[in-house]
This record gives sequence, C-alpha cells and structure tokens, in this order.
Amino acid sequence: MAEGKDKGLAGGYGGGNVDTVLSVGDVAREAEAIARPVPREELVALAGDAPLLTLDALHAGYGAMEILHGIDLAVGAGQSLCLVGPNGAGKSTVLHSIFGFTQITSGRVSVSGREITKLSPSEKLRDAGIAYILQDNSVFRDMTVEENLLMGGYLLADQGKAREAAEAIFSRYDRLAKRRSERARVLSGGERRLLEISRALIMDPSVLLVDEPSIGLEPRMIDMVFEILADLQKAQGKTIVMVEQNAKRGLDFADIGYVLVSGRVALAGAGGALLENPDVGRLFLGG
Repeated sequence: MAEGKDKGLAGGYGGGNVDTVLSVGDVAREAEAIARPVPREELVALAGDAPLLTLDALHAGYGAMEILHGIDLAVGAGQSLCLVGPNGAGKSTVLHSIFGFTQITSGRVSVSGREITKLSPSEKLRDAGIAYILQDNSVFRDMTVEENLLMGGYLLADQGKAREAAEAIFSRYDRLAKRRSERARVLSGGERRLLEISRALIMDPSVLLVDEPSIGLEPRMIDMVFEILADLQKAQGKTIVMVEQNAKRGLDFADIGYVLVSGRVALAGAGGALLENPDVGRLFLGG
C-alpha cells in the first residue's frame, strides 16, 4: 500500500448498484467532461521531483493510427504508478510505447535522464532495465517451470547468471520451487502469473511494466499477486507502472494514479486521492 493513504476514506467506492452502472460510451463521454490539462510540473512533483522514468510529449500509435497525443509521465525510483481510464484511452499503449512496441512519431522516453526512445525491446530490457509483464498468458505450457524461468535470461551472455537468478527466485517463492520440474500447463492461474512476474526478474530490471495483473484471477490469487508486487516495490525498490482493470485495487496499491482519456492524462494525483475523487469513483469504481 502507498504510504499515507486514508483507509477510511478509500473504502466508499465499489458498492454501486444497477442505478449507477454506466455504459462504456457513457463512461468515455463523462470522462472527457472531467478531463483537464495536467501540467508536466505537477506530474514531476508526484514523482518526488526526481523521476526515474519519464515520457515527454509522446505521440505514438500503431501504423497510421495515433493513440497517444503528446502524453507526459513521470515516476520515481521505487514508486508505483497505476493507469486507469475508459476502454480505448491508451493505457496499454503507454506500456507498449515505453517498451518499444509502438510507432513513436515524436516525444521522448527516458530512464535516469538517458533517452531510450529508439531502443528495441531487447535493448530496453538488457541495457535500460525495463521489463514487460504481458496481460496474456505467456508461459510456455510444455516447458517446465524452471525452463520458463531460464527463458527470462535469454539475453544474458553468461547463462550461469540466469541459473543463479532462478535459484534466488525459487528460494523466495516456495510455490514455484515445489513445481520447478513440472510442466507449466499444470499451474493455476495465480501460479502462472507468479511465474510470468518471476521470469521478468531474471534480468534484475529496475522498472516493471505490468499489464492487467489481476485479469482472469480469483480473489485470493489477486491478493497474492498484489502482495508480490508490493514486496518487489518496497523490499527490492522496483519501480512499477501498471495498467489495472480493477481501478479500485490498482489505485489502492499505487503511490500515483493517472486517469487517461483519449490518449492524454486527464487527471493525476496520489492513488489514495484519486480513490476519494467522486468523479473517479462514479466512472471507474462503481460507486
């Protein structure tokens, strides 16, 4: 949990009834109505005035379709940032653009002040310390848990380092250690998510891009995944940029929250502050 959040105030949303349910179109239209330009200085201040990862006026998309229209972003070392917003707002495209999966027409992606906009995904993982954890089931079902983990070190020249990293993960996560020699297809949904997160750790990245960590999981497995992410942030100092369909859970977890609307940052604040915002609650939290 981000420090300083008022748990009493954060609990009011998520209890909406059928009278409060809005269509996807209604959410998008009403989100546009509450949007306001967010000065870059305000985003940098939320990152503690010393951001590790930044986007500067980034325009990006797929082919001829531009999705992000001059978006700014700033998150500090050891912070977590959750992106929420209506469908089609560009949330996953932000992650794709950071990692190098989109066509960037202008703007910059930087880590520790170094521009990495034009680096390939492999270079961003190996040289810039950025790892992407996909929302889709990306484990290799017919490979063992251990083999899946070692795949995370495919860019390492010394595979001995990958094995050392895998052993450290097995010592940390007993749930995976017990299944290290089993085929990944036998894992539960939560265990597969743990394996996907763990595989991204083999290269010891400083930044984790996490796309929909709770998708398809039962509640107790969602709790486990968020506990793991919290440990990575608080105990290991990882910076986390997350897209989360469960806006309440994501904002409750994150130090910083952005509401994206039509490829732009429409609202920004501490995660707890956005939880308390009645417009955010009505549009994205079901209350």
